[in-house]
Amino acid sequence: MAAASLRPVGSIWCCCSIEGGGGYGSLAGVSPRPNILWICTDQQRWDTIHALGNAPIRTPHLDRLCVDGVAFTRAYCQSPICTPSRASFLTGLYPSATHANRNGGAYFPANERVRLITERLATEAGYDCGLVGKLHLASPWHGEEQRGHDGYRSWHYSHSPYRVQAGRNQYHTWLRDRGVALDEVFEPGNADAYGRYRASCPPELHQTTWCAEKAIEFLREKRAAGRPWLLSVNPFDPHPPFDAPASHRARFDAAKLPAPLFRASDLENQARLSGAFFQSKAQAPAAGEQANKASYYAMIELIDEQVGRMIAALEASGQRENTVVIFMSDHGEMLGDHGLTLKGCRFYEGLTRVPLIISWPGQFRGGQRSDALVELTDLAPTLAEVAGIPLERTHGKSLRSLLCGDASPDVHREFVRCEYYDALNMHAPQAPEKHTSAWGTMHHDGRFKLSVYHGLEHGELYDLANDPQEFENLWDVPAAREAKQHLLRASFDVTVRCGDPGPPLIGYF
Repeated sequence: MAAASLRPVGSIWCCCSIEGGGGYGSLAGVSPRPNILWICTDQQRWDTIHALGNAPIRTPHLDRLCVDGVAFTRAYCQSPICTPSRASFLTGLYPSATHANRNGGAYFPANERVRLITERLATEAGYDCGLVGKLHLASPWHGEEQRGHDGYRSWHYSHSPYRVQAGRNQYHTWLRDRGVALDEVFEPGNADAYGRYRASCPPELHQTTWCAEKAIEFLREKRAAGRPWLLSVNPFDPHPPFDAPASHRARFDAAKLPAPLFRASDLENQARLSGAFFQSKAQAPAAGEQANKASYYAMIELIDEQVGRMIAALEASGQRENTVVIFMSDHGEMLGDHGLTLKGCRFYEGLTRVPLIISWPGQFRGGQRSDALVELTDLAPTLAEVAGIPLERTHGKSLRSLLCGDASPDVHREFVRCEYYDALNMHAPQAPEKHTSAWGTMHHDGRFKLSVYHGLEHGELYDLANDPQEFENLWDVPAAREAKQHLLRASFDVTVRCGDPGPPLIGYF
């Protein structure tokens, strides 16, 4: 088998193809295609893992995964919002090319050029694919989201713990089957959703634990199976509301946690950007922010415990050595940085930079920390390559060579990109008058990060080499004009070249 052929990432449309279709075994010296355990949390920042520099948080199982694999310290999502981010990393395409640019869409607009990697693995590589938790490629507003060709045979769906989905929230069914009344678990909400978890709800009844339980059932069922499998495990945590179990929340003294990144100048900067919608109003961090951070960290510790249970089940079933484990998140959370909480049309590190750890014992490097620029679009071509299937069009660049030690761990991409296209239901039919619109694009070349808010005169430019906390906005600084113009041109070039090219060519005219 010939190694995959990749055109330079600067060409935007890259080709990841493997001749012969013999699978990854010919590349790595093992015969079966690997299983894939793909864990994706919701709204988890990059700086929330103990082994990667967060001293207060305890994540022993994720720390161990770092020891067993490659931890990417500069991995970026392609949208700071759920649906466009998930559509992007599941296809290997930028949100603008998937046509799934908003939360709340009626369906995922798949076509012959926009296909999920899970569907490709199921139909072209013989994988048995399963999902636990949320998918969020379409709106769950009226119940379970409309499914397209996603490739998942096993389907245990719960968009969020709180949504009342007419029997389709399988996490709620699991609680009822255990004899647990939902009113004992959640605070009152409204007709569509419960409120937050009650503080008295034990961690054993949280949705994160349910996700692990269903995942472990799947892993045990696959122990004797001959087919390779992929399992997507997508808990809702640590997405707000910040409602960790009391037992986990009690581990943290909020007053002793690092304060949000904030200077008084942030309020002036956010006032200039107020035309680009954000879910929270900029304000100086208050004491409540630290309480939120404590609960947020506690939710991540619960995630870590459940990751540990899943890895232990893999090992007990004898499947760990032939399973690629991916841990990541779809986007981050502001947590008070620069006067903002939640998410929206901004591109700060806390929102666009995410955790990414990939492990395959004996096949991928172990104990490697990579500072290379990486996009979540890189995952689809990576999985295609290890499974031995072609991926004709992708904006991503396979990580296989880096993971296997055939390429430097410090260099991968020339830039990373993030997009926001009116993503938070700005014109949703429920309340169009409540929102302003926002469109933005980010281009980061490893040193400078340019954020353009289309339709606004004011944008953002940061020199992350000298200002990693993004306090000194160089947008209007004359000395930074050349860097700004260079990134504007580069970002515009990508915007033009990354669009959907249309159906395959069959002739010259």
